[in-house]
Amino acid sequence: MIRFGTGGWRAEIARDFTEENIRLVAQGLAQYAIREGKTEKPIVVGHDRRFLSDKAAIWISETLAANGLKVLYIARSAPTPLVMHTVLKQELDFGVEVTASHNPSEYNGIKIITEEGRDAALEVTDELEKIINTCTVKQMDFRAAKEQGLVIDFKNPFNQFIDDILSVLDVDAIRERGPRILFDSMHGSSTYPLLTIFYTARCTPDAVHGDRDAYFGGMMPAPTESTLVDLSRSVVKEGYDLGIGIDGDGDRLGIIDRDGRYISANEILVLLYYYLHEYKGWKGPVVRNLATTHMLDRVAADLGETCYEVPVGFKWISAKIDEVDAILGGESSGGLTVRGHIHGKDSIYAASLFLEMICRTGKAPGEMIDELYAKYGTFEMVESNLHYPPAARAAIDDKIMVRKELPDFGVPVTRVNYEDGCKVYFEDDSFIICRFSGTEPILRIFAEASDWEKAQKYIDAFHAFLAPELGE
Repeated sequence: MIRFGTGGWRAEIARDFTEENIRLVAQGLAQYAIREGKTEKPIVVGHDRRFLSDKAAIWISETLAANGLKVLYIARSAPTPLVMHTVLKQELDFGVEVTASHNPSEYNGIKIITEEGRDAALEVTDELEKIINTCTVKQMDFRAAKEQGLVIDFKNPFNQFIDDILSVLDVDAIRERGPRILFDSMHGSSTYPLLTIFYTARCTPDAVHGDRDAYFGGMMPAPTESTLVDLSRSVVKEGYDLGIGIDGDGDRLGIIDRDGRYISANEILVLLYYYLHEYKGWKGPVVRNLATTHMLDRVAADLGETCYEVPVGFKWISAKIDEVDAILGGESSGGLTVRGHIHGKDSIYAASLFLEMICRTGKAPGEMIDELYAKYGTFEMVESNLHYPPAARAAIDDKIMVRKELPDFGVPVTRVNYEDGCKVYFEDDSFIICRFSGTEPILRIFAEASDWEKAQKYIDAFHAFLAPELGE
């Protein structure tokens, strides 16, 4: 059975991510589009640099064309934000990106994008699942589809995307500073657009890991503190002003300060929100998901604004941004978007804004976040992944979500939220949340407190509480 999670359908290559299943997803989308009467506009199809992504994009295009639908085909690797931007700007009904984002190299997947460049809503993916698991696949030859005008090559797909980002940047401020940037694209598809923006703004960028590597250099293609260790060392050794890391499909961002300090995703959100509000004069609230820092709440309140909390899944963030006209919305995993841009995560735009921020303020990001910590207090987040035997999932779910049992954390609990997993709130703005991964047999736990030790104690308590179910 093909199931969609918060980031689309993801599966292990050869085990479930196979030509047969890829075509099934495309057939389901074709039948859904026909049923909904959305057949006049082409469906844009893009892919990242993962193993099988380019072939999967062709198989998808062939299947869509066999159903009489036109395809706007991106022949070169493309970041997910580009596909979302294309759907938005060309007013298309659907887009498809072949990607597993930040997942390990043995995974690949398909992200469905709908009107206005949004992640497909739950009701859409539910309908797709019903169709996919009962349909019969049609297909035709790729060359024949192009000859019949059903598959159309998308010429110069990056132009408007890059121009739209440059149009909102203070390029003069960046040119005046002329910073040196070390950029790690993590063997992903964001190299071309971001380097083009850097060169246009007269930076001096150097790039690493810009080649295609199916194994991502043996590392996770996610810009975390552990995966950016080499970038951090190089920034310090070579005297760069900033290090930037972006995941395989261009929707997650990592930052390295000039002194080698890793700026976390939570800190990036706080810094950009504060910068946009106080330096660029943008007014409005901010949106975060359940597993993202509560420092945003404290900063927003001090600025006379509101921080809104939504479930995990970027579609909830983008919907709330529209509802409350928020400046920015993001998540602790490194994804964010800004008002007036696309309705999904875009780390190419976020990295560009971050570059503008250090040039306009004249401050290093570490210096800026330390000033905010001095003003608003410290917030330390600790993450833990608990692997469980697949057979144990039902028992864990029953204990936490059905019987609603909780460990003794040693401090008063103010409330518990079961909207998306289990989130426990404490008096001092600290919290712990645990929720099942949508792609792996992992229980993801995030805890935030005023210091690392306190956050780790929350996690240790939850781990010990679940030890019987984990077989420990």
